[in-house]
Amino acid sequence: MPGMEILHPPASDPATNPPVGPRVDTTPRPLPARIPHKGRSVDLEPLHVRHADELFAAAQSDTSAAGWAYLGYGPFADAPAMRSFVGGFATTHDPMAWAIRPHRTGTADGWLTLMEIQPANAHIEIGHIWFSPRMQRTRAATEAMFLLMRHAMEDLGYRRLTWKCNALNAPSIRAAGRLGFTYEGTLRDLLVIKGRSRSTTWFSILADEWPAVAARINAWLDDSNFAPDGTAKRSLGA
Repeated sequence: MPGMEILHPPASDPATNPPVGPRVDTTPRPLPARIPHKGRSVDLEPLHVRHADELFAAAQSDTSAAGWAYLGYGPFADAPAMRSFVGGFATTHDPMAWAIRPHRTGTADGWLTLMEIQPANAHIEIGHIWFSPRMQRTRAATEAMFLLMRHAMEDLGYRRLTWKCNALNAPSIRAAGRLGFTYEGTLRDLLVIKGRSRSTTWFSILADEWPAVAARINAWLDDSNFAPDGTAKRSLGA
């Protein structure tokens, strides 16, 4: 429509008329595997029902249940309810979930997934992120996300990594910005979650953007950036 601007105009092949996109490597990318990932401050373990009791214990300090507000599940009334959910969630291949074990606590304190996995399009998403209160805003939280981001972009060679969230989820929107994702737009009233309308905000990192993003996060995660109590000396968003 006249007067409308596309936020991020797509690349095109200059030799074509009408314009079409540039040619890309059409080799399907590998599917993620249920393997552990080890970091400097955190380990990711393929989610298993054996993590359920630790996850339920970690969730108990969220007395307001704010951590579940934008997820399609939770909070869980008791340990058996958490165990039932985790038992099923751990068996899905898309999303594929990992439990997060920070070195400082030694317990499973959250989970996250790779999802919307499209090998033929080389597109993949990081999502279903749940951090217990004791893990939020920590080095381990950032590194947990980075481990899966790096796995998708470097180990598996995907060309597009997506982050999407409820458009009202301000902490998730800030996290996407800190991690180097680019805002793409908001789809209005896209879903119904827990009986409520949800508009969804989209972000992405493309393959040619990844090296600079990875270098910035790696520099922030370096041991020299952290005081003995685990406090970061500089902000990742700086």
